[in-house]
Amino acid sequence: MTRVERMLPLYEAKMIHHFDPRWATFVDGSAVRDVTLREKRDADFEPLPRYWVREEVVNEALVDHGTPLLGVRDITNSTNERTVLASIFPYAAVGNNLPIVLGAEDPWSLTGVLSSFVLDFVARPKVGGVHLNFFIAHQLAVLPPEELAKTAPWGQPGSRLDHWLGDRVKALSLPSSWKDFPRHEVRSEIDAAMFHSYVIAREDVDYVMETFPIVKRKDIAAHGEYRTKSLILETYDAMAQAIETGVPYESPFDDLLAEGK
Repeated sequence: MTRVERMLPLYEAKMIHHFDPRWATFVDGSAVRDVTLREKRDADFEPLPRYWVREEVVNEALVDHGTPLLGVRDITNSTNERTVLASIFPYAAVGNNLPIVLGAEDPWSLTGVLSSFVLDFVARPKVGGVHLNFFIAHQLAVLPPEELAKTAPWGQPGSRLDHWLGDRVKALSLPSSWKDFPRHEVRSEIDAAMFHSYVIAREDVDYVMETFPIVKRKDIAAHGEYRTKSLILETYDAMAQAIETGVPYESPFDDLLAEGK
């Protein structure tokens, strides 16, 4: 009887980005290119890897670890647009430049934390070269699971922060979010929530956002203003009012997120 071997793709760091497991794809097994917007909107499109690995080898390495996987790019720089780049991606093999987080109670909400501007701001001074080494990753100011399991102070009673975050990260990770979905606005809502979760004062939020000059420059070129900062501060203020008055913050995206579940 002929033995059929199943091969799984080997994900490399360059293939992922924030909330995007289909950031880049290989062509002819060597050259790499960005995935086009048209391809991102195609639910059936899957990026091609440079290498493939036997499924049994992957299973042996990831025994007792289910799907999906959460990876963090090893190659980075404090002068890049962003420093910490993390994403959820399908069960696969990984290269050494894409270490994965094992044992996370909730990889979805953790992805939201790792992808936030406030965590990035803290991480940047720790990166002295082009690698986000393990000893640096272990120093990142990540909210512990017990904090994520608490009620979001701006939300409805009993509304857990990890669930709130996870719903948004899952929605952003779907191909459908590249069609008629307010990706930028939802990402800004996550960042506003993270600034509150880290108890960052409003004037400090303004300062932190000014330390991302590439994000600012691209926003001004595309929108004529620093739109990312404006959106974050707008939502931050709405959440602050909810915390002060006790009237829960109502996200304009709740109905849209409910439809996608």
